[in-house]
Amino acid sequence: MDVSAIASAATAMSQQRVADAAGTLVLKKALNIQAESAAQLLQAIPTPPPVQPAGDHLIDTYA
Repeated sequence: MDVSAIASAATAMSQQRVADAAGTLVLKKALNIQAESAAQLLQAIPTPPPVQPAGDHLIDTYA
């Protein structure tokens, strides 16, 4: 390998590292946005009404 080929390979590797870092940052940002959206959806779920004691609301599970 001559010097120019080595320099070209080093430049290409450096550019690839920068591209990988940028891709990782974009992915991290997307995951953070999804986590925030999921948290908002979970907070929007209303609390269920309290369970009433059994009385006239029996379900026949034997049939």
